Amino acid sequence: MTTVSSHEIRRVGPRFGAEVIGVDLTNAVDPDTTDQLRRALREHKVLVFRDQNLTPDQHVEAVRIFAEPFDHPTAVKDTAHPLAYPYNVRHTGKASTWHIGGLWRSPAFAIESLSYAEVPELGGHTLWADLQAAYDDLSEPFKVLLESVSAVYDANPQNYAQGSKRAAVTETVEHPVVLRHPAGGRKGLFISTSALGLTGVTREEGKVLLDHLLRHASSPDYTIRFGWNPGDFVLWDNQATWHYAVDDYGDGARVYRKVIGVERPGGETGA
Repeated sequence: MTTVSSHEIRRVGPRFGAEVIGVDLTNAVDPDTTDQLRRALREHKVLVFRDQNLTPDQHVEAVRIFAEPFDHPTAVKDTAHPLAYPYNVRHTGKASTWHIGGLWRSPAFAIESLSYAEVPELGGHTLWADLQAAYDDLSEPFKVLLESVSAVYDANPQNYAQGSKRAAVTETVEHPVVLRHPAGGRKGLFISTSALGLTGVTREEGKVLLDHLLRHASSPDYTIRFGWNPGDFVLWDNQATWHYAVDDYGDGARVYRKVIGVERPGGETGA
């Protein structure tokens, strides 16, 4: 069955972020809606679909609208679908730092997505920050400097696995701190709190630059905030934003499923 929808893209912030009203992702969407959703992700960077209650299969197919679902080498897999990864923060721990997904690989993930099963009664919201807007507000001389700077990250995917004890860093990967987005070419910051350091500058300069960039990119000026109900589905552009799961709910429940998207063969995503 294919769902033909008359839907609304409702902005939730002045810079980015939107809720999609009137699209049922439990069924395949028509080609025109597919194109509109891809354009919406390019424009708004974070899309929220309320009350979807997706099965693992439906979650994977929803991500396939935008990118190629990714087989993570170390993630715990959902028994119902090998490309879906279940999380329960009571067992897996929380991700309460500003971060970008998949920095152990190059390129990093194109998109990430979550489908919520249980959420705390209060709290447990998620923040996103617009890294492209953060870049736009830098001075021109500073932008020129950053063009020659990269950040270094741990390249071992096992160190990002649920419940793993992080081993010593033995292999690293570098990502430029200014990323030209593969869809459209807009420049943005590309930096995460897991950065081990910066290249292209001295160690002392790198510490100062990294601290400034992390604080600047997480400024409230660039953020939006979403709260959740069971059944909600969210996906975001992992190459234009970073995110932070607010840890303000104690030992409350937070159970969700993740599906990751990467570039399709040829270096393109649906987004």
